[in-house]
Amino acid sequence: MKLLLCLCLALALASAQDHHGKKGDSHGHQGDSHGQKKDPHGHHVDHHGQHGDHHEGGDKLDRCKGIQMDAATENEEGIPYFFKGQYLYKGFSGKAELANKSFTELDDHHHLGHVDAAFRMHNRDDPHHDRIFLFLDNKVFAYYQHNLEVGYPKEISEVFPGIPNHLDAAVECPNPNCAEDSVIFFKAHEIFHFNLKSKKVEEQTFKNMPNCTVAFRYLDHFYCFHGHKFSKFDPKTGEVHGKYPKESRDYFVRCSKFSPDGDHLDRERCSHVHLDAITSDDAGNIYAFRGHHFIRQDADKNMTVDTIENAFKELHSDVDAVFSYQDHLYMIKDNQLYVYRVGEPHTHLDGYPKPVKEELGIDGPIEAAFVCADHHIAHIIKDKHIYDVDMSVTPRVATNQRPLSVLKKVDGVMCGPDGLKVVVGNHFYRFASTMLFVAGRMLPIQHRVPQELLGCDH
Repeated sequence: MKLLLCLCLALALASAQDHHGKKGDSHGHQGDSHGQKKDPHGHHVDHHGQHGDHHEGGDKLDRCKGIQMDAATENEEGIPYFFKGQYLYKGFSGKAELANKSFTELDDHHHLGHVDAAFRMHNRDDPHHDRIFLFLDNKVFAYYQHNLEVGYPKEISEVFPGIPNHLDAAVECPNPNCAEDSVIFFKAHEIFHFNLKSKKVEEQTFKNMPNCTVAFRYLDHFYCFHGHKFSKFDPKTGEVHGKYPKESRDYFVRCSKFSPDGDHLDRERCSHVHLDAITSDDAGNIYAFRGHHFIRQDADKNMTVDTIENAFKELHSDVDAVFSYQDHLYMIKDNQLYVYRVGEPHTHLDGYPKPVKEELGIDGPIEAAFVCADHHIAHIIKDKHIYDVDMSVTPRVATNQRPLSVLKKVDGVMCGPDGLKVVVGNHFYRFASTMLFVAGRMLPIQHRVPQELLGCDH
């Protein structure tokens, strides 16, 4: 019996040691079963010597608590992707999900400790147009609509000759942002411009920039992330103009609280996080809502920023849709409708909130709503359709359902003397009338929300 117990114990210890990995590699580093290094306390360390948290649960990786991302790019639809460890964040809000759900082969071909660098090829003259490139150690993966291209992964040197392994960041730089269609690669203080046509590499020095851990091109601007800060830079020279670095969580993440020493008006005007709702009242004041905050612009173009909690405390945050009608703001959140009389302060009407279905004749939540001046029709947008609600009668009923023609997703709509401004993500479109918005066949010129709607100067 004693012999049997000793044998079982020996087998158990051997199995445990095999399961948790070897004691050390040839350099004396502690390793796990995937060859990843650990510090003396058993925490994972990546190849840059940084502590990784890719074994944290995705629900614990809260971007608003200060996570340094590994890589960033856009997908084919322009939605930002941020990579951290084995996780992926889509857009500027929401929880992390496993990256291998969207890019399956990352784990099939290479254990995903973290993505080193990423960029989207947006060059119609290149055979890899609209491909997302992901770099892991010495390999590069090319994806089209989340499907791995045939023959990938490949050695980085095969696809981008002259570019080193173990990159820190990468970003596409098309002409005229760069003199030639290029990709800029970052590794520590080294910066490489890779010419996509000639395949030549030009090594440059950006004296005014810190070492980039993430490079990101968004709305034709170039951003270098370093720690929790970011700087906007000129991709040709590396020059940084303006008041940088800035806190990345103030501009690239939807958070309820921001850095106390930041410029709150600049943050809200220039944030890349999409608006939740927008409207203008009868006096010409514009209200733009995002997360826990809103911007108010008066008829003289003066802007202020405040929390929704302070001005509309019953709502707290995260408005779905807002429209103005007869000096009242109708504010919709989930399945509830809140009504405020416009003034200083705004007055919440007794008896509200009430169910959206009871007040507007349609189930919530809804995506956007608007009323044009001197009209009694509230136009409600829900599930790629628009409905009409006559606000002058009771009970109110949602009628005249018709599909939206050119825009399938809408974040907010504001109607004014010059027509409609329809907000989609970080852009907006002008339509001369509701009819053209609903039934038009051509998408108007795209405008930028921060610069052309909210007055951001950079």
